[in-house]
Amino acid sequence: MNWITGMQRAIDYIEDHLTETLDYETVAAQSFSSSYHFQRVFHILCGFTVGEYIRNRRLSLAGMELASGEAKVLDVALKYGYESPDSFAKAFQKFHGVLPSQARSNRDHLKFFSRLVLKISLEGGSVMDYKVEKKPEMTFVGYKKRFSGTPAERMEQEADFYVSTRVNQYLLKGMSYDCDTGYNIMRGFDDEGYDFYIASVLDERMTDHLDEELGEDANRFEKVVVPAATYVVCETERTRYPTEVFEELRRKVVSEWIPSSGYELADTPEISVYHWFYKHGDAKVNDSRYIELWIPITKCK
Repeated sequence: MNWITGMQRAIDYIEDHLTETLDYETVAAQSFSSSYHFQRVFHILCGFTVGEYIRNRRLSLAGMELASGEAKVLDVALKYGYESPDSFAKAFQKFHGVLPSQARSNRDHLKFFSRLVLKISLEGGSVMDYKVEKKPEMTFVGYKKRFSGTPAERMEQEADFYVSTRVNQYLLKGMSYDCDTGYNIMRGFDDEGYDFYIASVLDERMTDHLDEELGEDANRFEKVVVPAATYVVCETERTRYPTEVFEELRRKVVSEWIPSSGYELADTPEISVYHWFYKHGDAKVNDSRYIELWIPITKCK
Protein backbone atom coordinates (compact mmCIF):
# COMPACT_ATOMS: atom_id res chain seq x y z
CA MET A 1 0.00 0.00 0.00
CA ASN A 2 1.22 3.51 -0.83
CA TRP A 3 2.33 5.12 2.43
CA ILE A 4 0.42 8.33 1.72
CA THR A 5 -2.74 6.31 1.19
CA GLY A 6 -2.14 4.48 4.46
CA MET A 7 -1.65 7.70 6.41
CA GLN A 8 -4.80 9.16 4.87
CA ARG A 9 -6.78 6.05 5.79
CA ALA A 10 -5.74 6.54 9.41
CA ILE A 11 -6.67 10.23 9.34
CA ASP A 12 -10.03 9.43 7.76
CA TYR A 13 -10.65 6.87 10.50
CA ILE A 14 -9.97 9.56 13.12
CA GLU A 15 -12.43 11.88 11.40
CA ASP A 16 -15.12 9.20 11.25
CA HIS A 17 -14.78 8.48 14.96
CA LEU A 18 -14.15 11.92 16.49
CA THR A 19 -17.06 11.55 18.90
CA GLU A 20 -15.81 8.15 20.13
CA THR A 21 -12.89 7.02 22.25
CA LEU A 22 -9.97 6.61 19.85
CA ASP A 23 -7.39 3.90 20.39
CA TYR A 24 -4.05 4.73 18.76
CA GLU A 25 -3.32 1.09 17.95
CA THR A 26 -6.58 0.89 16.03
CA VAL A 27 -5.88 4.19 14.28
CA ALA A 28 -2.38 3.09 13.28
CA ALA A 29 -3.71 -0.24 12.01
CA GLN A 30 -5.56 1.68 9.28
CA SER A 31 -2.14 2.59 7.84
CA PHE A 32 -0.79 -0.95 8.37
CA SER A 33 1.96 0.32 10.68
CA SER A 34 2.75 0.22 14.38
CA SER A 35 1.29 2.85 16.68
CA TYR A 36 4.78 4.21 17.41
CA HIS A 37 5.70 4.49 13.73
CA PHE A 38 2.41 6.16 12.81
CA GLN A 39 2.61 8.71 15.62
CA ARG A 40 6.26 9.59 14.95
CA VAL A 41 5.72 9.98 11.19
CA PHE A 42 2.61 12.06 11.88
CA HIS A 43 4.63 14.29 14.26
CA ILE A 44 7.37 14.91 11.74
CA LEU A 45 5.21 15.45 8.65
CA CYS A 46 2.42 17.49 10.21
CA GLY A 47 4.24 19.44 12.91
CA PHE A 48 1.78 18.49 15.66
CA THR A 49 0.90 15.32 17.52
CA VAL A 50 -1.98 12.97 16.81
CA GLY A 51 -3.52 13.98 20.14
CA GLU A 52 -3.29 17.68 19.27
CA TYR A 53 -4.95 17.02 15.93
CA ILE A 54 -7.82 15.12 17.56
CA ARG A 55 -8.25 17.73 20.30
CA ASN A 56 -8.21 20.68 17.89
CA ARG A 57 -10.64 19.03 15.48
CA ARG A 58 -13.07 18.25 18.30
CA LEU A 59 -12.92 21.77 19.72
CA SER A 60 -13.31 23.23 16.24
CA LEU A 61 -16.45 21.21 15.58
CA ALA A 62 -17.75 21.91 19.08
CA GLY A 63 -17.42 25.63 18.42
CA MET A 64 -19.44 25.33 15.22
CA GLU A 65 -22.22 23.46 17.00
CA LEU A 66 -22.41 25.93 19.87
CA ALA A 67 -22.31 28.90 17.48
CA SER A 68 -25.43 27.58 15.78
CA GLY A 69 -27.29 28.15 19.05
CA GLU A 70 -29.11 24.82 18.97
CA ALA A 71 -26.86 22.74 21.24
CA LYS A 72 -26.38 22.77 25.01
CA VAL A 73 -22.87 23.14 26.42
CA LEU A 74 -23.15 19.96 28.51
CA ASP A 75 -24.34 17.90 25.55
CA VAL A 76 -21.51 19.15 23.33
CA ALA A 77 -18.93 18.58 26.06
CA LEU A 78 -20.01 14.95 26.49
CA LYS A 79 -20.24 14.40 22.74
CA TYR A 80 -16.60 15.35 22.23
CA GLY A 81 -15.21 13.33 25.12
CA TYR A 82 -15.07 15.78 28.03
CA GLU A 83 -16.17 14.36 31.37
CA SER A 84 -17.29 17.67 32.86
CA PRO A 85 -18.40 21.13 31.71
CA ASP A 86 -15.43 22.64 33.58
CA SER A 87 -12.78 20.64 31.72
CA PHE A 88 -14.54 21.38 28.44
CA ALA A 89 -14.77 25.10 29.23
CA LYS A 90 -11.07 25.27 30.06
CA ALA A 91 -10.03 23.54 26.82
CA PHE A 92 -12.55 25.49 24.75
CA GLN A 93 -11.37 28.86 26.07
CA LYS A 94 -7.73 27.95 25.53
CA PHE A 95 -8.45 27.05 21.90
CA HIS A 96 -11.06 29.66 20.92
CA GLY A 97 -10.32 32.47 23.36
CA VAL A 98 -13.91 32.58 24.64
CA LEU A 99 -16.02 30.41 26.93
CA PRO A 100 -18.46 27.90 25.43
CA SER A 101 -21.37 29.99 26.70
CA GLN A 102 -20.05 32.92 24.65
CA ALA A 103 -19.66 30.99 21.40
CA ARG A 104 -22.90 32.13 19.80
CA SER A 105 -22.28 35.83 20.42
CA ASN A 106 -18.66 35.50 19.27
CA ARG A 107 -19.17 33.20 16.31
CA ASP A 108 -17.13 35.46 14.01
CA HIS A 109 -14.11 35.11 16.30
CA LEU A 110 -14.09 31.34 16.78
CA LYS A 111 -11.16 29.38 15.40
CA PHE A 112 -11.48 26.67 12.80
CA PHE A 113 -8.99 23.81 12.57
CA SER A 114 -9.48 22.17 9.19
CA ARG A 115 -9.57 18.48 8.38
CA LEU A 116 -6.19 17.14 7.34
CA VAL A 117 -5.80 15.87 3.79
CA LEU A 118 -2.46 14.53 2.59
CA LYS A 119 -1.76 15.34 -1.03
CA ILE A 120 0.76 13.62 -3.24
CA SER A 121 3.23 16.05 -4.74
CA LEU A 122 6.27 15.55 -6.93
CA GLU A 123 9.23 15.20 -4.59
CA GLY A 124 12.66 13.68 -4.69
CA GLY A 125 14.88 13.95 -7.74
CA SER A 126 17.70 15.06 -5.48
CA VAL A 127 20.67 13.21 -4.04
CA MET A 128 20.70 12.38 -0.36
CA ASP A 129 23.74 10.57 0.98
CA TYR A 130 22.91 8.11 3.72
CA LYS A 131 24.10 4.90 5.29
CA VAL A 132 22.36 2.26 7.38
CA GLU A 133 24.47 1.42 10.41
CA LYS A 134 24.13 -0.92 13.36
CA LYS A 135 25.35 0.78 16.51
CA PRO A 136 26.27 -1.07 19.72
CA GLU A 137 24.88 -0.05 23.08
CA MET A 138 26.17 3.43 23.87
CA THR A 139 26.53 5.24 27.18
CA PHE A 140 26.37 9.03 27.31
CA VAL A 141 26.56 11.52 30.15
CA GLY A 142 24.17 14.44 29.97
CA TYR A 143 21.23 16.34 31.36
CA LYS A 144 17.69 16.76 30.12
CA LYS A 145 14.59 18.85 29.96
CA ARG A 146 11.09 17.82 29.04
CA PHE A 147 10.13 19.65 25.85
CA SER A 148 6.52 20.19 24.84
CA GLY A 149 5.02 19.63 21.40
CA THR A 150 7.01 17.96 18.64
CA PRO A 151 10.69 18.15 17.63
CA ALA A 152 9.66 20.40 14.72
CA GLU A 153 8.67 23.00 17.33
CA ARG A 154 11.80 22.63 19.41
CA MET A 155 13.98 25.50 18.17
CA GLU A 156 12.91 28.10 20.72
CA GLN A 157 12.90 25.59 23.59
CA GLU A 158 16.28 24.26 22.55
CA ALA A 159 17.81 27.74 22.32
CA ASP A 160 16.52 28.65 25.79
CA PHE A 161 17.80 25.35 27.20
CA TYR A 162 21.28 25.87 25.77
CA VAL A 163 21.51 29.49 26.94
CA SER A 164 20.36 28.68 30.48
CA THR A 165 22.72 25.72 31.02
CA ARG A 166 26.11 27.08 30.00
CA VAL A 167 27.85 25.80 33.14
CA ASN A 168 26.68 22.23 32.46
CA GLN A 169 27.98 22.47 28.89
CA TYR A 170 31.38 23.72 30.00
CA LEU A 171 31.67 20.88 32.50
CA LEU A 172 30.77 18.32 29.82
CA LYS A 173 33.29 19.77 27.38
CA GLY A 174 35.95 19.78 30.05
CA MET A 175 35.41 16.05 30.62
CA SER A 176 35.06 15.13 26.94
CA TYR A 177 37.95 14.02 24.77
CA ASP A 178 36.38 15.72 21.73
CA CYS A 179 35.29 19.29 22.49
CA ASP A 180 34.08 19.88 18.92
CA THR A 181 31.46 17.12 19.04
CA GLY A 182 28.25 17.17 21.04
CA TYR A 183 25.14 15.02 21.19
CA ASN A 184 21.44 15.64 21.47
CA ILE A 185 19.26 12.67 22.40
CA MET A 186 15.48 12.62 22.07
CA ARG A 187 13.38 9.92 23.70
CA GLY A 188 10.21 9.39 25.72
CA PHE A 189 7.94 10.64 22.95
CA ASP A 190 4.25 10.98 23.73
CA ASP A 191 1.40 13.32 22.89
CA GLU A 192 2.61 15.95 25.34
CA GLY A 193 6.26 16.11 24.30
CA TYR A 194 9.58 14.30 24.71
CA ASP A 195 12.81 14.29 26.72
CA PHE A 196 15.64 16.31 25.19
CA TYR A 197 19.21 15.66 26.35
CA ILE A 198 22.42 17.61 25.90
CA ALA A 199 25.11 14.97 26.25
CA SER A 200 28.71 13.91 25.62
CA VAL A 201 30.64 10.69 25.30
CA LEU A 202 33.23 10.46 28.06
CA ASP A 203 35.94 7.90 28.65
CA GLU A 204 34.86 4.90 30.71
CA ARG A 205 36.62 5.90 33.90
CA MET A 206 35.12 9.39 33.85
CA THR A 207 31.65 7.99 33.19
CA ASP A 208 31.89 5.50 36.04
CA HIS A 209 33.39 7.90 38.58
CA LEU A 210 31.53 11.18 38.12
CA ASP A 211 31.17 11.65 41.87
CA GLU A 212 34.93 11.49 42.35
CA GLU A 213 35.65 13.82 39.43
CA LEU A 214 32.94 16.42 40.03
CA GLY A 215 31.87 16.15 43.64
CA GLU A 216 28.51 17.86 44.18
CA ASP A 217 28.42 18.94 40.53
CA ALA A 218 27.91 15.29 39.56
CA ASN A 219 24.25 15.76 40.51
CA ARG A 220 23.83 17.90 37.42
CA PHE A 221 24.21 14.87 35.15
CA GLU A 222 22.92 11.38 34.53
CA LYS A 223 24.02 8.40 32.52
CA VAL A 224 22.01 7.87 29.36
CA VAL A 225 22.20 4.31 28.05
CA VAL A 226 21.01 3.88 24.47
CA PRO A 227 20.47 0.24 23.48
CA ALA A 228 22.02 -1.33 20.40
CA ALA A 229 20.01 -0.33 17.35
CA THR A 230 20.01 0.19 13.61
CA TYR A 231 20.00 3.76 12.28
CA VAL A 232 19.73 5.56 9.00
CA VAL A 233 22.55 8.09 9.23
CA CYS A 234 22.75 11.23 7.10
CA GLU A 235 24.32 14.67 7.35
CA THR A 236 23.31 18.25 6.82
CA GLU A 237 25.19 20.42 4.38
CA ARG A 238 28.31 22.15 5.70
CA THR A 239 27.29 25.57 6.90
CA ARG A 240 27.86 27.98 9.76
CA TYR A 241 24.40 27.31 11.19
CA PRO A 242 23.38 23.71 10.40
CA THR A 243 20.52 23.93 12.89
CA GLU A 244 18.69 26.04 10.29
CA VAL A 245 18.61 23.15 7.78
CA PHE A 246 18.41 20.24 10.22
CA GLU A 247 14.62 19.89 10.39
CA GLU A 248 14.25 19.88 6.61
CA LEU A 249 16.71 16.99 6.38
CA ARG A 250 14.82 15.12 9.10
CA ARG A 251 11.52 15.60 7.26
CA LYS A 252 13.10 14.50 4.00
CA VAL A 253 14.36 11.24 5.51
CA VAL A 254 10.91 10.41 6.86
CA SER A 255 8.86 11.50 3.84
CA GLU A 256 11.15 10.29 1.03
CA TRP A 257 13.67 7.69 2.18
CA ILE A 258 11.79 5.63 4.78
CA PRO A 259 8.61 4.96 2.72
CA SER A 260 10.65 3.28 -0.02
CA SER A 261 13.30 1.66 2.17
CA GLY A 262 11.54 -1.35 3.70
CA TYR A 263 12.12 0.14 7.15
CA GLU A 264 9.94 1.99 9.65
CA LEU A 265 10.80 4.12 12.65
CA ALA A 266 11.91 2.16 15.71
CA ASP A 267 11.02 2.87 19.33
CA THR A 268 14.60 3.81 20.18
CA PRO A 269 16.12 7.22 21.06
CA GLU A 270 16.90 9.53 18.15
CA ILE A 271 20.40 11.04 18.20
CA SER A 272 21.90 14.15 16.63
CA VAL A 273 25.67 14.50 16.52
CA TYR A 274 26.87 18.10 16.37
CA HIS A 275 30.23 18.73 14.71
CA TRP A 276 30.54 22.30 15.89
CA PHE A 277 34.06 23.44 15.21
CA TYR A 278 35.30 26.41 17.21
CA LYS A 279 37.95 28.69 15.79
CA HIS A 280 37.34 32.37 16.40
CA GLY A 281 37.60 34.48 13.27
CA ASP A 282 38.23 31.55 10.91
CA ALA A 283 35.28 31.63 8.51
CA LYS A 284 36.45 28.55 6.61
CA VAL A 285 36.39 26.40 9.76
CA ASN A 286 33.16 27.87 11.12
CA ASP A 287 31.40 27.36 7.78
CA SER A 288 32.25 23.64 7.81
CA ARG A 289 29.96 22.76 10.72
CA TYR A 290 27.40 20.03 10.22
CA ILE A 291 24.98 17.75 12.07
CA GLU A 292 24.72 13.99 11.72
CA LEU A 293 21.19 12.70 12.08
CA TRP A 294 20.75 9.18 13.48
CA ILE A 295 17.14 8.07 13.03
CA PRO A 296 16.40 4.62 14.54
CA ILE A 297 14.78 2.16 12.15
CA THR A 298 13.59 -1.43 12.07
CA LYS A 299 12.59 -3.72 9.23
CA CYS A 300 8.91 -3.54 8.33
CA LYS A 301 6.99 -6.65 9.35
